[in-house]
Amino acid sequence: MEEKNYEAIIEAILFTMGDSVELEKIAAAIELDKKETKAIIEHMMQFYEDDSTGIQIIELDGAYQMCTKPSMYEYLIKVASQPKKRVLTDVLLETLSIIAYKQPVTKAEIEKIRGVSSDHAVSKLVEYNLVCELGRLDAPGRPLLFGTTEEFLRSFGVQSIDELPVLSPVQIEEFKQEAEAEMQVQLDI
Repeated sequence: MEEKNYEAIIEAILFTMGDSVELEKIAAAIELDKKETKAIIEHMMQFYEDDSTGIQIIELDGAYQMCTKPSMYEYLIKVASQPKKRVLTDVLLETLSIIAYKQPVTKAEIEKIRGVSSDHAVSKLVEYNLVCELGRLDAPGRPLLFGTTEEFLRSFGVQSIDELPVLSPVQIEEFKQEAEAEMQVQLDI
């Protein structure tokens, strides 16, 4: 087979699967090694960057997915019913950031950091497919462990959690002081 056929096969796989497909699975399907497969996919990604296409291939934590370019959304909305916008409240964002930075993490650990119950927030994030259950902690009670999903990566435009911003020690100290001041205000009430 020539490379053009490999591209057609990869395109068919990504289009049909809808979700992301791991590099290893694509390589196995086309019977090439991962390095050769990745080179073909990267060539395809460059092709789809052209303004004459409405789709793109994105990489998500070592897996690849074919999806619509964001610049095409307005046209899709005209054809399809408008998707329900999910609003991430401050509580949900706070909980999501704890999970993203501390994963895998239990609800008890989240609640210890937040200082309040997080059942509703975690449930909503699971419902929005931004967070998922990763298994259970090998500890008394076997609490569930939570982590982020590929939908989280897509929604926040990062390829992996390693791309999340890193807070400087100065920022951490500022946040700590703000939290302590807020707790003091609540105690005074």
